Amino acid sequence: MHSNLYIPACSATPPFTVNVTPESAGWTESSLQVVELADPQSVEFGTKGTEVMVLPLAGGGAIECGGETFELALRKSVFDGPSDMVYVGIEQTWTLHGQGRFAICGARAKRSFPNRRVAAAEVAVELRGAGNCSRQVHNFGTAGVFEADSLIACEVITPGGNWSSYPAHKHDETTPIQSELEEIYYFEIDGGPDGSRGFGFHRVYGTPERPIEVLEEVRTGDVVLVPHGYHGPSVAAPGYHMYYLNVMAGPGAERAWKIVDDPEHAWLRSTWDGQAIDPRLPLHNPTGA
Repeated sequence: MHSNLYIPACSATPPFTVNVTPESAGWTESSLQVVELADPQSVEFGTKGTEVMVLPLAGGGAIECGGETFELALRKSVFDGPSDMVYVGIEQTWTLHGQGRFAICGARAKRSFPNRRVAAAEVAVELRGAGNCSRQVHNFGTAGVFEADSLIACEVITPGGNWSSYPAHKHDETTPIQSELEEIYYFEIDGGPDGSRGFGFHRVYGTPERPIEVLEEVRTGDVVLVPHGYHGPSVAAPGYHMYYLNVMAGPGAERAWKIVDDPEHAWLRSTWDGQAIDPRLPLHNPTGA
């Protein structure tokens, strides 16, 4: 039986495959839409009080807004390296022209920032962890890298057989060492050479004061919501690389990603000092992508 925090692939009304709003999630800040355009099409959106970061998951096109056009170069798949990203600020009407699958990461915002494009070549690629906890992070929209009002977003690639979002961590309180952030995980899993469908697992669990229990098998297009609690690991089944898009925002005045590890497992980080990063990383063109 699935948790109500698990949203299966393609459960939204076309052309959307994912349509998570603050209202549907039962929270106040974060949103994510994934739109699938089978043929070259144009779709119009309005940001109202939401700032967005738009990126192709597979495909390409352009965004037109306020008399400007921002290109989104072709991306073969989420395993083909970072992609272009276009930021559109609040209270605007914008149009997506293109073909393929596009993610629209969103957060409620108060301040206005200029529309702009980040080219794929400018996206910082970070390798985190070590050994079978190695993963690759595309920091296209993280705090301290890209300026926005509230929205924080990044992509993570976990090679088959590895664990990421581990040790489990949380960010559900406003303290000097923690920021309150609602988080969305959107997954895509690489297929096998024979066309087999890959899979992985994702875990969320709470504290005695705020219990929550999620353990879901995830496949391409699935979403898991994290309103609070420790989240992780995200485990990629051997043979199948895992991708997830993280979208975060919170009600606090500071735009920051401050986390605390589950104290029972925090010691694991110290074991990485003597281990090499998985030699498969950076992962840009895996078999089957």
